[in-house]
Amino acid sequence: MSAAAFTGPSVVDIDAAKVRGAGSNVHFDKVSVAYGTHVVLHPLTLDIAPGEILAMIGPSGSGKTTALRAVAGFVRPASGRIRIGATDVTDLPPYERGLGMVVQNYALFPHMRVEDNVAFGLRAQGADKALIGERVKDALATVGMATFARRYPRELSGGQQQRVAIARALAVRPRVLLLDEPLSALDAQIRRNMVEEIARLHRSLPGLTILYVTHDQTEALTLADKIAIMRDGRVCSHGPTAELYRRPPNRFTAEFLGRANLLPVTVAEAAGSKGFATATHGDAVLTGAGRGEKAGDKSLLCIRPQHLSLTADNEHTNRIVGTLREVHWQGELTHLVLDVDGTPVRVSATKLPVALPEPGTKVPLFFAPADTSLLPEDAGV
Repeated sequence: MSAAAFTGPSVVDIDAAKVRGAGSNVHFDKVSVAYGTHVVLHPLTLDIAPGEILAMIGPSGSGKTTALRAVAGFVRPASGRIRIGATDVTDLPPYERGLGMVVQNYALFPHMRVEDNVAFGLRAQGADKALIGERVKDALATVGMATFARRYPRELSGGQQQRVAIARALAVRPRVLLLDEPLSALDAQIRRNMVEEIARLHRSLPGLTILYVTHDQTEALTLADKIAIMRDGRVCSHGPTAELYRRPPNRFTAEFLGRANLLPVTVAEAAGSKGFATATHGDAVLTGAGRGEKAGDKSLLCIRPQHLSLTADNEHTNRIVGTLREVHWQGELTHLVLDVDGTPVRVSATKLPVALPEPGTKVPLFFAPADTSLLPEDAGV
């Protein structure tokens, strides 16, 4: 599907976004959720800044959707408080929290036209008819669906239905937009289009705070200003997206947020003033970005597949040797799997030698110290 791009907001929308941004931060203060004796969200303290997109990702059952539903008011915390702006919303019903929410199954009313679906929340609030008409028109224009106002959901594609669901959430002028796996029901191409369009939407409404729950790492990396990675009801890492990807604080984060090669190493020399430590892997002496390790510490050297090269240059000063096991050509990328002293190492390459080595061949790999990160050896959170 070739989806139409989101259009820019009106002056009214921009002014409203500024007002929202002033009081749209979300604060979890030691929030826990339990069902009977089973704790599904351990005490969570977390801040989402006004206008920020925070993506919560993690395995199934990690607590990410529970945290979102606690903000929405559909789950009652066992302890702790939730604030939106300066307002403690912990005891408020969902409709008084100033939120918009979009879920994965669209939740459109099949017997209502698009314009009536978008107007539903406003009518429930008792808004004036003229205001409803204005808001519906603006919201549909914002998501590029103005010409579909008179259609029924069955006459729309999946991507179009999800844009209508987003328009319905925006029509009530929410302080915070909650997105719970909003694209998981769409096929891959439509999902990519929708990710781009949600990014455009946020650029046009910069004051809108978004809490985005997803299992898709690509969506999180593309959209989020910050990411919180959940595991067993706890946040195991939280920070700016690029920083979390480039310098993951622990093994779980490195492996969950994108592919990572983790070489077991022994620290030979602690990081100096430039932040790089020296470590050994077998006979190889390697340099990597440190985080306070001491000489003799067992550690893991994290290298992303795209940062490994089959050719050396001035920056790729680290060298390891592996045995080529598998080659997978995927058009723009070729994926290689090598065995490096018993550790599988993956390479994602756009450029390869004219004559690719045969499986079983010893192959040198090169990478830059700046593209690495030393992690604790354990898999802790």
